[in-house]
Amino acid sequence: MSYEPPTPPVNVPTEIVNTLNESDPEQLRGVATYAEVLAEHKEREARLEESADQEEIEKRPNDLPDDVPAKATITIKEINDNRYYYWQWREGERVKSKYKSPVNPDE
Repeated sequence: MSYEPPTPPVNVPTEIVNTLNESDPEQLRGVATYAEVLAEHKEREARLEESADQEEIEKRPNDLPDDVPAKATITIKEINDNRYYYWQWREGERVKSKYKSPVNPDE
């Protein structure tokens, strides 16, 4: 083991390096354990989020426009005795709609 102090990684902020340099060995070992567990937790969260995003992409209907969320449902609106399909979804307190197509009377 070298007698020289270790060189901190360049991507660690100076404030953290200074705090670590002022810590005793017991605190440093605790920080190291916590940092390892925290890194694993964040990696797992990122994998779960990526998996959920992939599932949402796979569940999207083929005719769903890009600006309509996957959670949207199809509703029928009647306007002047004509019936139309609309995508409809909730954003916060508001219900949003986007035109899809006319309702085919043969269906």
